[in-house]
Amino acid sequence: MLRAIIFDLDNTLIDFLKYKRLCSEAAIDAMIDAGLKIPKEKAVKELYRLMKTHGMEDNTIFQKLLKKLTGDIDYRKLASAINAYRKTRIGLLTPYPGTKSTLIRLKEKGLKLAIVTDAPKLKAYLRLTAMKLDDFFDVVIAKEDTGKLKPDNLPFKAAIKELKLPPQECLMVGDMPERDIKGAKALNLKTCFAKYGYEGKAEPKADYTIDSIEELADIF
Repeated sequence: MLRAIIFDLDNTLIDFLKYKRLCSEAAIDAMIDAGLKIPKEKAVKELYRLMKTHGMEDNTIFQKLLKKLTGDIDYRKLASAINAYRKTRIGLLTPYPGTKSTLIRLKEKGLKLAIVTDAPKLKAYLRLTAMKLDDFFDVVIAKEDTGKLKPDNLPFKAAIKELKLPPQECLMVGDMPERDIKGAKALNLKTCFAKYGYEGKAEPKADYTIDSIEELADIF
């Protein structure tokens, strides 16, 4: 019997890639308006390259971008980028349609809910509280809690320990086959592939596959 659901956060509860892209492009537009003499397409391409190297959660990514593009950090351009990013973020940070009603249905069924994310804990809670989803979750395991990223088994073990349940009674829901599904299956958790948040072509051997988060409640 399944008694708990463990969610990934980005691209499982939030359309994170779309959110990140729109916020980042708003920041680059603001830098150009502030005098950056670089074509937008080139700046966007370089930003994504830096994110791939340093991570999408790097707090100094725009400093790195300016240094790479111009050889220096112009703080007027940097401030313009950060302000535009934050302003855009406030309007875009929303869960996938049906997320809140699905979480309500799952809680009504008596299920424990948890999150295992590779994001830093503060950023995870900033997203959850902004979307008013934080009260739904009994456990939130983030990067600092174990120092390891999925598919390493330590984040999953930490969640299971706090839930006080055996792995066979927990279902992991995530969009990344090589991280969420692979990591959970290694510990004998049940798995659910959130196909709606995945942009690749792999078809993982998960116990369940859903095309929208609303389908999750029907599993139970």
